Amino acid sequence: MVHDILKNKATRVFVFLSAFFVANALIAECIGTKLFSLELLLGMEPRPFSLLGEQGLTYTLTAGVLLWPLEFVMTDIVNEYFGPKAVRRISYIAVGLISYAFVMFYMAIAVPAEQSFWVGSQKEAGIPDMQVAFSSIFGQGMWIIAGSLIAFLVAQILDVWVFHRIKRVTGQKKVWLRATGSTLVSQLIDSFIVLFIAFHIGRDWSMQRVLAIGLVNYSYKAIMALLLTPVIYFVENRIDKYLGEDLALQMKTAATEK
Repeated sequence: MVHDILKNKATRVFVFLSAFFVANALIAECIGTKLFSLELLLGMEPRPFSLLGEQGLTYTLTAGVLLWPLEFVMTDIVNEYFGPKAVRRISYIAVGLISYAFVMFYMAIAVPAEQSFWVGSQKEAGIPDMQVAFSSIFGQGMWIIAGSLIAFLVAQILDVWVFHRIKRVTGQKKVWLRATGSTLVSQLIDSFIVLFIAFHIGRDWSMQRVLAIGLVNYSYKAIMALLLTPVIYFVENRIDKYLGEDLALQMKTAATEK
């Protein structure tokens, strides 16, 4: 029976997309403790600017934003073929597994570190205490974790709703409009929810700072959403060829009705 299920092309596509979706979300959360300079990445010197009265802003971003745009691309692809229930289901699974991962991270931090070798094993590399380094990398604050997960869920639900509102009007045409449009709206909300929970509530940031940094982060996400539009067409084209035009159209039509 299992072999028969896995022979089904639609099932194979769903399993692959779901696995990538969950893995991508988990990796994005794990690497989110690192901040990087977008200006330096692009070969430019950071030039601080002001926004909404907040001084000294630069494009300093969490490394998680390197992967989150792909997450919303995958959301739109799953939405296109399998409908909103499928997106919500894998979103809940992703949040559950991310929560489980952080519980395991904290458990790993809490167990006694090996003192004779491991703690000082990287001194020559400039890391005097591996336990401190391990805790710093994997021990994200609870407010940051909560903010990130809540923002992710809210953004996913909003993305699904906007996507299908647009699709009901456009039908199977204008993939770019519903995919990019839903991402632009959901990422706007995501950018502010995570900062509000993690830093306004968790660290007493002013709303002025939250709004200013949120707009900076959103400008990056909006540009990435536009740049990744061709990726959506490429992935859909590959899936259509794999499924066959008739099956692909049946799935897209059924997804609209769900």
